[in-house]
Amino acid sequence: MAGLNSKLSSAEAAAPGRSGRGVVISDDWPGYSLDLFTYPQHYYGDLDYVLIPHGIIVDRIERLAKDIMQDIGYNDIVVLCVLKGGYKFCADLVEHIKNLSRNSERFISMKVDFVRVKSYCNDQSLQDTQIIGGEDFAQLTGKNVLIVEDIIGTGRTMRALLNNIEKYKPKMVKVASLLLKRTSQSDGYRPDYYGFEIPNLFVVGYALDYNEHFRDLNHICVINNCGKAKYRV
Repeated sequence: MAGLNSKLSSAEAAAPGRSGRGVVISDDWPGYSLDLFTYPQHYYGDLDYVLIPHGIIVDRIERLAKDIMQDIGYNDIVVLCVLKGGYKFCADLVEHIKNLSRNSERFISMKVDFVRVKSYCNDQSLQDTQIIGGEDFAQLTGKNVLIVEDIIGTGRTMRALLNNIEKYKPKMVKVASLLLKRTSQSDGYRPDYYGFEIPNLFVVGYALDYNEHFRDLNHICVINNCGKAKYRV
């Protein structure tokens, strides 16, 4: 598919858990016309184009589950889902890992917990990250933790969350993010696993929101200025 590349060197391919694994969507990728897909009528006029169709998202998550299972499938894991945007990715990822575990010699026992993080107002990243539910991190002491996030942009939010978790001395912490955004504001953080590396665009859908709207959109799409203005707070 033009514009979508598996950017994977031989060294990265040989190293389990390396952050080099992912589908890279180039800056000049035009996306797909909205006319090719179905989506909720109440969002007509609010979107520019489909960046990643739902079917490709599902297939990519299945591969992420396989990678995670190969790398850390011998551990019991606490899956920490970052709300609200991460819930759909987390549910699908966990289901794929369970399916692989049922059909494998490796059985992976998973407990799912949740933390809520707020880092955006409208389409702007906040300087201060709000973590809700961090008082329960004591239960992560000595545990193998897989943090599941929807999107990583600057990296500040994830670093703040990791700093809070590491105070409680977990045995291992890995991070899986559906999206990794290329932005000049990035602090260089890259997750252990990610689905797609995308241009510096504000995207919605597949539970990613703009002020609580667009979570019911199956595809990952680029919101337009009309949509931002309509749902601005």
